[in-house]
Amino acid sequence: MPRNEAHALGEQPAFSAALLDPDLPPPDGVIGPHGKAATKRFAVYRNNVTVSLINALADIFPVVAKLVGQDFFRDMARYFITRHPPRSALLFEYGHEFPEFLKDFEPVAKLPYLPDVARLERAWLDAFHAADAEPLMPETLGAMPQERLGDLVFTPHPGARIVQSDFAAVSIFSASREDRPLKGIQPLAAEDGLITRPFDTVQVRQLPAGAASFFEALTNGHTLGAAAALTLDSHPGFDLPSAISALLEAGIFTACHLENASSELPE
Repeated sequence: MPRNEAHALGEQPAFSAALLDPDLPPPDGVIGPHGKAATKRFAVYRNNVTVSLINALADIFPVVAKLVGQDFFRDMARYFITRHPPRSALLFEYGHEFPEFLKDFEPVAKLPYLPDVARLERAWLDAFHAADAEPLMPETLGAMPQERLGDLVFTPHPGARIVQSDFAAVSIFSASREDRPLKGIQPLAAEDGLITRPFDTVQVRQLPAGAASFFEALTNGHTLGAAAALTLDSHPGFDLPSAISALLEAGIFTACHLENASSELPE
């Protein structure tokens, strides 16, 4: 590698750090057209980058911004940016660490549901940008001998996500996005959310008790029979037939095959 090229690569971390931290001076080598220090020029560039990242976070987490207030959110986002710089040039991929950041951010400790609301928002965007895929059709299961259903293994849809919460994150998320009042929501009531995009529209729905565990077991490669047994062990009242109908309706999976079989069933 040429010496000047290696030198430039060595300066990149310093440049990135200075770009996101207003307390740091401009990095060495940043000069104006006449060889003078470009402090003001760099400050303008740094501000533009920071504002772009703040705006990206506000677009990704609009419910969180609404719950804490726009001014507070922008200050919080600025603080987050200095500690979690982007790793991709695609702004919609930014902010995966934001829900975890909220868990340890003391100023929002009185809103314990906020990290899970953020997880739902991040999952919504990931589902929106996921690859297109046709959902599994009911006819596929209908063509199977009933005695073999327990041996089925499912292929998850690229847009399917599950968020389990100890709080009413799904209700808060849905009410806020639909501009409905939060009055009447019990924030400490545990809720699990399913995010899917079987076709063009992202859907978020609250799952009944046990369904999240059941769907996650299937997503992790368990057979239908094994996933049902695991779920019924922890949730004795789990409604298995309704859950199977729900997985088909929601488009959580794209295909299924018999365990140890060499070919998939038709979709």
